[in-house]
Amino acid sequence: MSRTERAALCDLALQLGEDQPTLSGDWTIKDLVVHLLIREGSAASVGITVPQLERVTDVASRRLGRNDFTVLVERLRSGPPFYSPLRVPKFEKAANTIEFFIHHEDIRRAQPSWEPRELTARQESALWKLVGHLGKALVRSADGGVIIERSDTGQRATLKKGEPSVVVHGLPSELTLYVYGRQDQARVELDGSVAATDALDASNLGI
Repeated sequence: MSRTERAALCDLALQLGEDQPTLSGDWTIKDLVVHLLIREGSAASVGITVPQLERVTDVASRRLGRNDFTVLVERLRSGPPFYSPLRVPKFEKAANTIEFFIHHEDIRRAQPSWEPRELTARQESALWKLVGHLGKALVRSADGGVIIERSDTGQRATLKKGEPSVVVHGLPSELTLYVYGRQDQARVELDGSVAATDALDASNLGI
């Protein structure tokens, strides 16, 4: 799925153009492509997760962003560089499945006429497995408990214990978008008190 989402993201990026908006803050599509290239192919990526080194990433991103957009997209399409740990299929799958799914949707859902895609059961299950683990770190800012529930199978996973709790109900793809901070665009239903659901919707979820 990481590979198919990468290819689909690249195709859509070229179709829409570099200056179109995304759901990733004020990034354009070109900014997003540069981010993905830095993330998997540059030592400057350290600033993505270490705020004190954010300037290092910013400088590298500006430098890389001077390149032609089409060249950057095709470089992203070709996969991680040979020296990246993400060249190892196991690591690439674990690190990039959600990353490329989220950012593909960041491009798709920033467009005015977007509609949810219909993913396969296998793709939904792949996202469910990942979000059940990674999602725990993404909902730390929530005031109460957070439980996610698959609308296709009824499976549940507790991402954060606490009271009052909220059950977030939807397909794994939509649950993934929700806990990654795309609350306004995710097609989910919240089950809990009005105060608790409003607070979760307003929480700063994600990385």
